[in-house]
Amino acid sequence: MLYAAAFSAYKPYIRQLPSRPLTKADLLHERFLLAESGPVSMYYAPHNEIVNPYAQILIAGLTPGWSQMKLAFETARDCLQQNQGPELRDEDILQQAKEAARFAGPMRNNIIRMLDTLDLPAPLGLSSAQLLFEGSQQLLHTTSVLRYPVFARGHNYTGSRPDLLSSDFLRDFAVNSIQGELGSLDACGGGFRRVLVIPLGKAVEGICRVLVQKGILREEQCLWGFPHPSGANGHRVRQFNEQRGSMREIIRAYFR
Repeated sequence: MLYAAAFSAYKPYIRQLPSRPLTKADLLHERFLLAESGPVSMYYAPHNEIVNPYAQILIAGLTPGWSQMKLAFETARDCLQQNQGPELRDEDILQQAKEAARFAGPMRNNIIRMLDTLDLPAPLGLSSAQLLFEGSQQLLHTTSVLRYPVFARGHNYTGSRPDLLSSDFLRDFAVNSIQGELGSLDACGGGFRRVLVIPLGKAVEGICRVLVQKGILREEQCLWGFPHPSGANGHRVRQFNEQRGSMREIIRAYFR
């Protein structure tokens, strides 16, 4: 496991956060602001700082939403406030924040349901994709192509307005961020070229296509067609059913 040095700079601010449910006024604050460009703002969160070099599956979302950001901060804050001694390492705190917040809530349930339908767990020796989150976490690495939370006019960024690939700021950050994270997997000795990458939705697929064009990912390494699992995606079920056959073929070929 690796963790980013950025966490050390934000620890004092996280420790001082109020011991109550956090609000946007607490976190969408200049002390956590990383960058701004036009209508979009990017903020720090202790969510995607851990790299699992032994993963066989990499699930990549677009960007942590407000709910994930809030949960990651609350988990890290509680660890810092309740464990004042040296026994809890930064890595432990970041791991707890990641496990608590990654694709939390209905989104995680939708991912699990779809992966089970695609029979992904079988070649991994699992009875259900739920175990990727709750018992066999060593097989899974989760991240976002926009590693830190991005908001457009204060709302969760969805990949449009501005379009991810049309915005130099967002596209370049996404490509460099995920490319660096894949490089970290290699640096750990795991090697990212053996990882099946599952991009969640068309915007993330677009970034993966750029990485394929750059020769960083292989075409057959990506599970193309996986819909964004958010409940707000009203076309999720139709999109999944349309792509189910081709996604099963990708999985079978990959683990052959």
